[in-house]
Amino acid sequence: MAAGAATMETLFERFLEMISAERGASPRTLEAYGNDLAHLAEFLRRDKDHVVSCEGQQLRRYVARLGGGGLAPATVSRKISTLRQFFKFLVVDGVCQDDPSHLLEAPRRGRSLPRVLAASDVDVLLDKVRDMAGPEGARATALLELLYASGLRVSELVGLPIANLDLDAGLVFVRGKGGRQRYVPVGSSALAALRAYLVERAVFLRNGEESPWLFPSRGRLGHLTRQRFAQLLSKLAADADIDPRRVSPHVLRHAFASHLLANGADLRSVQQMLGHADISTTQIYTHVLEERLRQTVVDHHPLSQT
Repeated sequence: MAAGAATMETLFERFLEMISAERGASPRTLEAYGNDLAHLAEFLRRDKDHVVSCEGQQLRRYVARLGGGGLAPATVSRKISTLRQFFKFLVVDGVCQDDPSHLLEAPRRGRSLPRVLAASDVDVLLDKVRDMAGPEGARATALLELLYASGLRVSELVGLPIANLDLDAGLVFVRGKGGRQRYVPVGSSALAALRAYLVERAVFLRNGEESPWLFPSRGRLGHLTRQRFAQLLSKLAADADIDPRRVSPHVLRHAFASHLLANGADLRSVQQMLGHADISTTQIYTHVLEERLRQTVVDHHPLSQT
């Protein structure tokens, strides 16, 4: 075995430790990278090979098999990104002299537009959640109002420290992807919902306990999970006679951005509020508006009916 005493699993662990320590990778990212590398190891073992001795042609064969296996182009691209980062790490660490991944090409994919709810649909959801009674209703209302008012990622929302909420200033301080920090303004409707929820917040704590989280729970994480909030949102959509498949925390983040732009907000401000590192990521929402305008012409212009 060309790798000497270092097994593939050992090299994988060293790589994951590096991206955790140096890049602050989240547990979900580490899990995804680990799964990608384990899949590569399974492929190499069929050839009785090792990551250190594999060559570019072998990796290209692996990528071709991924594409032929029915995986989405986005998934294949992510796996290729993992390979590139891993083999670059091996070269920098002195384990390999050459990087066999440098000629790998990601599959071409069309730019998909994010799903967005109409403002009227969001209004229906808000009306429905405001009708919910008791502490559960207060929490659900605060969650939905804050998400639509701020465009937070769902992980940022459920894991928001209570100390990061400034009701008097109407601001939320967010530490997002890559450790990037931002302040997001929150409107009066969401602030009122948050104040009403804070009166009920102690219900979600164990007796006598304190919690650093705005939305605490008695589960392992100590705060509401992404999955639980998605379930809550799905049920709310069904109760509001909206197809639950059209509604998710991420769709409401998209709605926040596209509705701001539709009402005259500038792209740079929306970029800052969303926490995008690159404005090209935010520009996808301009395409959403362009597609909506095009569809309006198709549906309503008299010449388009001929």
